[in-house]
Amino acid sequence: MRHWHQGGPGKGAICLVLILALRAGGQTTNLYENNFEAAEIGKAPAEFLVLDGGFVVKEEKGNKFLELPGAPLDSFAVQFGPAEAENIAVSARIKGSAKGRRYPTFGIGLNGAAGYRLQVSPGKKELEIYKDQEAKASARYQWSSGKWTRLRLQVRKTGEADWKIEGKAWDEGNPEPEHSMLSVDAKEAPATGKASLFGSPFAGTPIQFDDVVVSRVNK
Repeated sequence: MRHWHQGGPGKGAICLVLILALRAGGQTTNLYENNFEAAEIGKAPAEFLVLDGGFVVKEEKGNKFLELPGAPLDSFAVQFGPAEAENIAVSARIKGSAKGRRYPTFGIGLNGAAGYRLQVSPGKKELEIYKDQEAKASARYQWSSGKWTRLRLQVRKTGEADWKIEGKAWDEGNPEPEHSMLSVDAKEAPATGKASLFGSPFAGTPIQFDDVVVSRVNK
C-alpha cells in the first residue's frame, strides 16, 4: 500500500482508523470506501456518477485522489455509494487553495442531489449545512488553504418522525472533534439517494478529494 505522506501511515490504515473513530451516533458499519489507489489515472471511477465537471483521478507523490480542475468557475458534483435515506454517514478529506481574495467552496452530501450537504465556505469563514440550496445551519470555521480538511456528515432517525443531521470538519493531522460542530433537526423524512462530493473552484485552483467512506450509523 502506498503512503499518502512520506514517512506517514498507509492510506488503508488511515481509512480503518477513521472508520473506527466515527464516534458520534454510535457504532458504524462500513458500506463503501474508495481511496482511489486502484483507480485508473485520467478518469473518474466507473461507479462514480459525475453530475457535472471534469472529475478525474490524479497522482501526486505516490498518492492518488479525485480532482476537480480549477476551471471553469462553476459548481460541480459527483455521486457514489449506495442509495440510502437515514442512519447513514459520509466522510472524506478534501484539499483546495485560495488565490488572493478568491476562495473555493467544497463539501460532502447525503440523500441525493437535493439532499443534505456539509459545506466549507472559506469566504465566509463558516461550516454550513444545506438542504438542497437552503442554508439550515452554520458555525464559525477557520479553513487552512492548501491543507487537507476532513469532513463528516450524518443523517440519523431519532424518533417516530424526527431526524438529526450533524456535521463536523477538522484539519488533517488534528484530533477529530468528539462532537458535531453543527446540527439540524428535521421533521421531514430525508430522501433516498447516494452520497456526493462537490466543489466550486472559484479561486481558479483545483480541488482534490480522497479517502471517501460511506457507513451505516446505528442509532
